[in-house]
Amino acid sequence: MSHYTLRFPALTLENLRAAYASGQTIHDVLTEVHRRIEQRGDDHVWLHRPPLEELLTSAPTDPTLPLFGVPFAVKDNIDVAGWPTTAACPAYSYIATADAPVVARLRAAGAIPIGKTNLDQFATGLVGTRTPYGACRSVFHADYISGGSSSGSAVAVAAGEVAFSLGTDTAGSGRVPAAFNGLVGLKPTVGALSSRGVVPACRSLDCVSIFAHSVADASTLHAIAEGFDAADPYSRQRPLGDTPQPTTVRLGVLPASQREFFDNTESAALYAAAIERCAALGHTIVEIDYAPFRDTAQLLYSGPRVAERSAGVGDFLAKNPDAFHPVTRGIIERAGKWTAAEGYRAEYELQRLRRLAEAEWQKMDTLLLPTAPGIYRVDDVLAEPLELNTQLGAYTNFVNLLDCAALAVPAGFGPSGLPFGVTFIAPAWSDRFLAQLGAAFVNEPTPFSTNSGVLLAVVGAHLSEQPLNHQLTSRGAVLRRTCRTAPNYRLYALPNTKPAKPGLRRTPGFTGPGIELEVWELSTRAFGSFVAETPAPMGIGTVELEDGTTVKGFLCEPCALEGADDITAYGGWRAYLAK
Repeated sequence: MSHYTLRFPALTLENLRAAYASGQTIHDVLTEVHRRIEQRGDDHVWLHRPPLEELLTSAPTDPTLPLFGVPFAVKDNIDVAGWPTTAACPAYSYIATADAPVVARLRAAGAIPIGKTNLDQFATGLVGTRTPYGACRSVFHADYISGGSSSGSAVAVAAGEVAFSLGTDTAGSGRVPAAFNGLVGLKPTVGALSSRGVVPACRSLDCVSIFAHSVADASTLHAIAEGFDAADPYSRQRPLGDTPQPTTVRLGVLPASQREFFDNTESAALYAAAIERCAALGHTIVEIDYAPFRDTAQLLYSGPRVAERSAGVGDFLAKNPDAFHPVTRGIIERAGKWTAAEGYRAEYELQRLRRLAEAEWQKMDTLLLPTAPGIYRVDDVLAEPLELNTQLGAYTNFVNLLDCAALAVPAGFGPSGLPFGVTFIAPAWSDRFLAQLGAAFVNEPTPFSTNSGVLLAVVGAHLSEQPLNHQLTSRGAVLRRTCRTAPNYRLYALPNTKPAKPGLRRTPGFTGPGIELEVWELSTRAFGSFVAETPAPMGIGTVELEDGTTVKGFLCEPCALEGADDITAYGGWRAYLAK
């Protein structure tokens, strides 16, 4: 096989787009990816990696796709069709029959999964050492942990083997490994990305997370991967529009008395420096009381909440106790000692703490915390697996319990050369706001406009996973809502269109089922370029939704509907195609 050297140092979305534009091929890129993986040797990152020939057989062919030919890694508790899912437990392994929806969305956008990566078994831990496949190490020092549970996913990106990766985050697993490997770790709002096809850790809290080299890349990937999944009971609709953003950001920080770094003086100094940098960027620094967040964090593992981990894999544990890593087994077996009454008391305590946290949120717009108090040696974690894991979760465990979004970014190195990171945190659906803050902190251009964009309804070929959806995602559009039109709309199948398209027409006095649609948000500039591409007989008008609100949307010229089949009774384009 020929040897290819890519003409760029890092696998970023921008560099890959430039490489393909210059004439390189997917074969070139995947060959180089495999070379890089082989060159690193057995770093305990990869649990399943198909041969190059197999990957090429399913490679995308449309170079206009927004993620055309972008290689990525998938944590091995997330399903990829035809590949084993082990959750780092060989006895648990099964062959996935379908892609998890988040993987399917990325593949539809042109990305190529390269393989499955190592993790703390059943995503239980923040250390990356609780696996029978060997512990991954930080790319900055082989004596130190990579962080977990998404250990392999982080190292695969940081080592330059893939452009991005999927992890999961229940207690910090998408953030701690980012800090220990110099990456951006995006933990979305719970339910924003479908968690169907993910082996559950704590199902009500689990998130699919994203590791990337930059805030811009993470934001692009988030926009493509996000979307409501009616088959996932925990999936949520993003509210229409963004919360208005403050002109001056009030940044909540830890007061000196609550800065716990467990004697790690390097981390303490780097956190202080991060606060100074944010002040220099114009943010107003506000010291808050961290106690309600700290006490919430302790609920995740120190009480009945741990029983939710048993709900996911407890039956398998009962039948296969020897298949479990000893530390993982010990944590899950503790679930049996808690009663239902104690579980309710823990829920009451969580509600009390939420009220206290709400009072602190009145003082700030976002919270800036150390991602972790410090990084530990592998040998030390093996000697003290529970104590050090608890310390690592000091600033992460509360986030999903309090329904927040989070963005972890690099924040420098100490004199030892070890990395440090900070995390911007804000209430649910603050993802774009956090991206702006994170981008400014790491000196990147902001990935979004500071103003809310234009809301656009689509009913046909621009729907998710339909052939023209890339015209939205490539412009950074974000799916905001899936709903229906008001009842006075008809839908027609337009003849002789490629790809096939429907036409939407408002019919006063008509009462029908309403037409299924998606509402996407684009920046004003992106909306303008999108409208400029809109061909006749389609036009952009105003569409009324089932709740009476209005957005911009596709409407069809009446002359094009003459002789077209009325497909209104199907209730939507997808239902029509399925028939």
